[in-house]
Amino acid sequence: MSDLLNGVTVVELASWTYVPSAGVVLRDWGADVIKIEDTRGGDPCRYLTVGGLDPAESRVKANFMMEIGNHGKRSIAIDIKTPEGREIFAKLIAKADVLLTNWLPGALERADLSVETLRSFNPNVIIARGSGQGPLGPDRDKGGFDASGYTARGGVAYALTPDGQEFPFAQGPAFGDLQGGSTLAGGIVAALFHRERTGVARTVDGSLLAQGMWAVAPDICAADYYGIDRIPAYSQGEAPNPVVNRYKTRDGRWLQLVFLQADRFWHGFCERIGHPELAVDERFTPLANLVANKDEATTILRAIFADRDLAEWQKILADEPGVWAPLATPAEVLDDQQAVANGYLMSVADEDGEVFKTVAAPIQFDETPAKPGRSPEHGEHTDQILEELGMTWDDIIAAKVAGAVL
Repeated sequence: MSDLLNGVTVVELASWTYVPSAGVVLRDWGADVIKIEDTRGGDPCRYLTVGGLDPAESRVKANFMMEIGNHGKRSIAIDIKTPEGREIFAKLIAKADVLLTNWLPGALERADLSVETLRSFNPNVIIARGSGQGPLGPDRDKGGFDASGYTARGGVAYALTPDGQEFPFAQGPAFGDLQGGSTLAGGIVAALFHRERTGVARTVDGSLLAQGMWAVAPDICAADYYGIDRIPAYSQGEAPNPVVNRYKTRDGRWLQLVFLQADRFWHGFCERIGHPELAVDERFTPLANLVANKDEATTILRAIFADRDLAEWQKILADEPGVWAPLATPAEVLDDQQAVANGYLMSVADEDGEVFKTVAAPIQFDETPAKPGRSPEHGEHTDQILEELGMTWDDIIAAKVAGAVL
């Protein structure tokens, strides 16, 4: 496990996936992340059903969305609206390096948790906020999920939908959340570095709208430069370069070719797939001719790839120097030897000892995978954390009786 952030304490006042995923990245880099949950039911992500997948039918006692965004954290259940709960919250902030939250500006102000108030608890705390649309402007207090702020409003769905499609691009769960969380974590580390250098704590802001715009920045910029809606999106199977395209195999699987330097790879590729005559065909060489005759080349390659199963093509192309990859299923990624070798998946056990996998944060240091860890139960570490704050058992019991903690 990375120890780069050992000694850094992050207090997370956030739910769902976007902002909590930033906390997971920091945890995987060595930080102690204390997740504040309410005393009623905790993070609603605990009960989230995705794709109609009933948690009761899972082979393990774990919610995969909760694990992705919260593995390795500690949970404390507090009602910060009570006087006792607010006092405990203030103590947590006083010991923290970072407050990470997805509460919107208006909600923070109504709870008397403005930047000024938070800094009165700890003038050195870095305040990191993730929102749907950003901290300024007319929609600063409108909620947002990645399907709205990132995919819809950020232009992602429009940019990724080919012309003529009946329905626009539809994202999978947490498609923008996890990208946004990684970006927010990077901003927090930059703020930690700045504080180390200058002693000044900054406020860090990220939003799903900003992340979506970054994802399709080429389309947004091209819209400005050329007075168009977006970069032209090609229909399924079409591409201006036949060797930067997808091809269907005999068993219904797909291969993605990405030969950006077609002239460099075309000759050897044609020989490797058993059609050396194409390597010297003047219709397809040099690259200008291949692009000019893309429809003919694409038709020929479709027929060639449709003649063999994916497994056969994987053997044939094993030594191909041009970039290519099969379109893997998520189930296949679980056994991808490259992912396994690099520690991109972590194995964790549930309360019954049943082992399951979750995906680690995407950045490592010194080629060292993150230490495995499951997501905490609701309020699992409440007593432990309160003791660390210097509270006696009499204090803790009194706080429980008052309903300030679970």
